[in-house]
Amino acid sequence: MGKYILDSHVDLGYSLFMNAPNTLQEAIVYFADPDRAFEYAKRFRWPDGNVVCPRCGKAKHSFIKTRRVWFCYECKKQFSLKLGTVFEDSALGLDKWMTGFWMLVNCKNGVSSCELARTLGITQKAAWFMLQRLRLVLQEKSFVKLGGPGSEVEVDETFIGGKARNMHKAQRERLMSEAGMQGGHGKAVVVGMLERGGKVRAQVIPNRKKYSMEPALRAHVDAGSVLMTDEFDVYKWVSSEYVHKIVNHLERYVDGTVHTNGIENFWSLLKRQLHGTYISVEPFHLFRYVDEQAFRFNTRKDDFGNKISDGARFTDALSRIGGHRLTYAQLTGKNQSPRHESTGTGTAPEPF
Repeated sequence: MGKYILDSHVDLGYSLFMNAPNTLQEAIVYFADPDRAFEYAKRFRWPDGNVVCPRCGKAKHSFIKTRRVWFCYECKKQFSLKLGTVFEDSALGLDKWMTGFWMLVNCKNGVSSCELARTLGITQKAAWFMLQRLRLVLQEKSFVKLGGPGSEVEVDETFIGGKARNMHKAQRERLMSEAGMQGGHGKAVVVGMLERGGKVRAQVIPNRKKYSMEPALRAHVDAGSVLMTDEFDVYKWVSSEYVHKIVNHLERYVDGTVHTNGIENFWSLLKRQLHGTYISVEPFHLFRYVDEQAFRFNTRKDDFGNKISDGARFTDALSRIGGHRLTYAQLTGKNQSPRHESTGTGTAPEPF
């Protein structure tokens, strides 16, 4: 196995194993050893090496080696490596979790639950639940806005939905009678913002009206930035807070340095993922798939423009596993039922 080099954007505060994997084949072999997979994940769960109980936060405990769990002397309960992470309450071993995580973050067009189920030897339902939990980890939680005075940010929106030619005749006729199949009627709307030389942010919004677009732009783009947009009327208001430059797509797609080709590239990758790999995505879950593609897009290169290896992208994603919990009831909306009773270990700890 090749020597692992930690990229500059991953600051974990310690040295990883020198023979950590850099390819999928190496990852499968590496994580097939339960002890090695456990020690590897442990380094990310507690980066400083100080194991603490996720429930009470105390470090007074004993380790039960045969079961790979700790017994906390303060709260008198056992806890495992998975407790307080996205892996919590999962019967699947770390070898399957690690391999599935590797495939999700490194496959350019994503990986379907059917493919992952065949690869790992688990059911499609378990694979789907695994992927949705891992997508929660990939969501961008940074409060740092894009752009700034003088920085250029491309802004555009796109529609996500089925094509008219693929619809049943009755459904196609109904939509044409309602809105003439114009303006993305019946489709989900995603707005994207790409800082040139920086990161992309994408958010699912209810529609393309000003009251939906304005909060999204203000939440993700710093005032004073140079915004590049098309001729859509909803962007007229941005001139009061941003330097607004417009390219009219009815005339041309590039006007000097004014264009939205960067964010259009992201839309191309997103739709190739949705149409080619996942085929059918419910609007309720669409934001998870958008966040997944945004993570891969943002981890293609480091701050110095160097290509990020698959191994480094994986460690970046794995460093976020703490403080996340997604139950099947929450994922499917069953927790909204009056008959549902919440179970589990309580509130997850803060991300480390």
